[in-house]
This record gives sequence, structure tokens and C-alpha cells, in this order.
Amino acid sequence: MRIAPVADVKARFSQYLQQSEEGPVIVTKNGRPVAVLISVTDEAELERLVLAHTPRFRRLLDAAERRIKRTGGVAHKEFWAGVRASTKK
Repeated sequence: MRIAPVADVKARFSQYLQQSEEGPVIVTKNGRPVAVLISVTDEAELERLVLAHTPRFRRLLDAAERRIKRTGGVAHKEFWAGVRASTKK
């Protein structure tokens, strides 16, 4: 992991992109972390990363988790039976 001020990252952006392949680069502004450069190795990883940091998606996941805690959710067998039934239509 590397830590670099935003002014240095702006001046040497390509270099920091290369360094992100070895590990995250923490970008700081006035000594405080403000961003992270990370290398993306495949599209699936990029999709997971974007979804994990999308506020609307996080709210959906949080609401689903609260609902599961409140209702107990759906049993494993019942879930897969529903999936099989919906794919036969």
C-alpha cells in the first residue's frame, strides 16, 4: 500500500495507476485520505466494486437484511424451489 498526496498523484497519474497493480494507493488531501486507487483485474470484479460503493444498492441490501432479520427470510429449499418454478415458465 502506498500513500500519496493528491498533487503528486495529479502530476504522475500514470505512474500511480501502475503502482495500484501492486496494491492500493491511498490519495490524501491536506494529510487526510480522500480516495483510493485500486487495480481492477476483470469486469466481474469491477461490477462488484461499483455495486458495493453505490449508495442506492447499499440501501437495498440494508433493507433486505433488516427484512430477513424481522421475518426470518426464506428457507434454502423453498428459495431454490421458487427459482426452479420461475425458470420453467
